[in-house]
Amino acid sequence: MASEVAPAPPADLRIRALDLRRHGVYVALAAVIVFNLVFTPNFAHINNVRLQLVQVTPTVIVALGMALVIGAAGIDLSVGAVMALAAATLAASLEQGPWAAMGLAILAGAAAGLVNGTLVGVMRIQPIVATLGLFVAGRGIALVIAEGRLTEIFDPTIRSIGTSPWLGGVQTGVFVAAFLAVCTSFLVRWTVFGRQLLAIGGNAAAARAAGLPVRRVLVVVYIICAVFAAVAGILATARSAAADPSFVGLLIELSAITAVVVGGAPLSGGRVRVLGTVAGALLMQLIFATLIRHDLTDSDARMIQAAIIVVAVYFQRERLR
Repeated sequence: MASEVAPAPPADLRIRALDLRRHGVYVALAAVIVFNLVFTPNFAHINNVRLQLVQVTPTVIVALGMALVIGAAGIDLSVGAVMALAAATLAASLEQGPWAAMGLAILAGAAAGLVNGTLVGVMRIQPIVATLGLFVAGRGIALVIAEGRLTEIFDPTIRSIGTSPWLGGVQTGVFVAAFLAVCTSFLVRWTVFGRQLLAIGGNAAAARAAGLPVRRVLVVVYIICAVFAAVAGILATARSAAADPSFVGLLIELSAITAVVVGGAPLSGGRVRVLGTVAGALLMQLIFATLIRHDLTDSDARMIQAAIIVVAVYFQRERLR
């Protein structure tokens, strides 16, 4: 007797399910906002809105760099350590002037990215193994530079970047994050480099066979990711007016990866969703803020974050099928 085969779901239902998975982060973000508008006092107050934007800025910037790395089928566990390295470099070189110090901090991040990119792109070491080395060593180097202590920042230029309001009363870092998001979107959508990145993430072996500069692209991708992390480290240091290498960027790699995955990009690579990544970072920030406002602990927030990662990865797997 011929085996019975269950009929496939109608095409319109499949399309709707695919759209829900693709745009689920926006639905979830809207749901969290509506929940807070109803149940959280003063949620819509302009000061709270500004606070949430400022707090999510480092995560957005780091997540944008992480999105490029994941788009190339990689991962970077060292972004938090790079933030600490940039913060320590900034504090140690302020005698050279604030702009020179920020330049040196960004160069330190670029050097860290060059190390990661060389290990992954040239030596072909697994990304999680290659970046794990700097994840461990980077913060240690930062502590050595800072002589193991917190360093207060008194430079008025650095302090103004972190605390002085700009257009509409919003701090500088928010506009920096928005600018980097636009640049990342342009890079992915409208440049040859972006198309090469996605091709490598989709199938690195085929990209090599087609003659694409796989090594060079991977090195540049990791440098960009580390530079973004360094910028986030500078902004975090300016906001707190202190460089604390033992704390700056701690566990931010988890938040960045979560933002990218929740935003709709598969960990297998081949796709970068800039707007989805930003929405994912905002979603995670609002979830944490909501939990805190409703008397839940940080441990509860971490467990919820882990659950969100598992669910997001599951939906990405089903979508790829």
